[in-house]
Amino acid sequence: MPTFGRPLLAEFPLDPAVTYLNHGTVGVTPRVVLTAQQALRDAIERQPSRFLLRELHAPSTSVGQPRDETPRLRVAANAVAAFLGARGDDLVFVDNATTGANAVLRSFPFAAGDEVLVTDLGYGGVTNVARFCARETGASVRTVTMPWPFEGQAIADAIVDAVGPRTRLAIVDHITAESALVLPIADIVARLRAQGVAVLVDGAHAPGAIGVDLESIGADWYVANLHKWMWVPRSSGILWAAPDRQASLYPAVISWGLDEGFTTMFDIPGTRDPSPHLTAPAAIALWHAWGVAAVQRYTHDLAWQAARHVSARWGTAFETPASLIGPMATVDLPARLGSTRDDALRLRDALLFEDGIEIPIHAYRDRLRARISAQVYNDMEDMERLASAVLARVR
Repeated sequence: MPTFGRPLLAEFPLDPAVTYLNHGTVGVTPRVVLTAQQALRDAIERQPSRFLLRELHAPSTSVGQPRDETPRLRVAANAVAAFLGARGDDLVFVDNATTGANAVLRSFPFAAGDEVLVTDLGYGGVTNVARFCARETGASVRTVTMPWPFEGQAIADAIVDAVGPRTRLAIVDHITAESALVLPIADIVARLRAQGVAVLVDGAHAPGAIGVDLESIGADWYVANLHKWMWVPRSSGILWAAPDRQASLYPAVISWGLDEGFTTMFDIPGTRDPSPHLTAPAAIALWHAWGVAAVQRYTHDLAWQAARHVSARWGTAFETPASLIGPMATVDLPARLGSTRDDALRLRDALLFEDGIEIPIHAYRDRLRARISAQVYNDMEDMERLASAVLARVR
């Protein structure tokens, strides 16, 4: 077992001169996993046609005869599915969670007057997909404002209570993006489905950050990134679909796999670099080597401790309960630093270019907030560096 914190920074290709507190937005891949990816790229270049056209996925309509070996993408998908509590046949790779959301929303049979439910804590890119699909079909998007201060049951109640007679689909985050809240997703999904609402879960931040059991969540679809907390190289995401949703689901890019089944359609999107997806088993092996429970316990505890520490140093309130915290926490900044999006952008740039601290700053409800990501290479010294840098700008 490694020693978490500063000693583990050498296992990641990060600039040691920068305090990196933004793993949640742009994750970084451990060196040993990048080495495994390079080995795969080398294997592709040795016999590119054989690897990409015969071994990577099920035979298309133009290349290769049926063979006994499981296609490489299916081997990797099976490994990821086992890690996330699912069957490999129900899971496909996509470039990222937003790509998966595009597939779901652009396949959904919206009619004029239908409604899509989203929240004001949802990821903007995915909300934009909903807006686009609604605009094209005559449907509408309703945004639910989450109750403040944040509390799991109140959030769940607000989402479910917003369902109307024309609500066909709801998009719910497993871990919210800017606010970093771990929502009671299984409860929310069960209550929405009981009202006849289909549910797309945006789990962009969940794999690796917390334990995920896809089948027990009970959603219709689940999209997520592997290149954030799960240490898989960019870009790699997954789309899980319940068996009864697969026949009507189409990828955003249609290619040779059309009408050849759920997994084949998504496994053949045209020529691309498949090495990020194929490296997922190497990342999973590292997770087991370092200890899944140990990593998640360390990152949760560090995020929780960091949030309380910096809020105390800044004199701001931190009211989020520990049950809603994973490896990230969002903390109010001192009011004197501003309240607008421009204020947030200026502070974020100043912290990076003047103090060497990379951290997202955003404006929400007339207050600036900082989202702290706690990864195994971080420790409390990083958090105190952030606290001191912010205080120096208040005085």
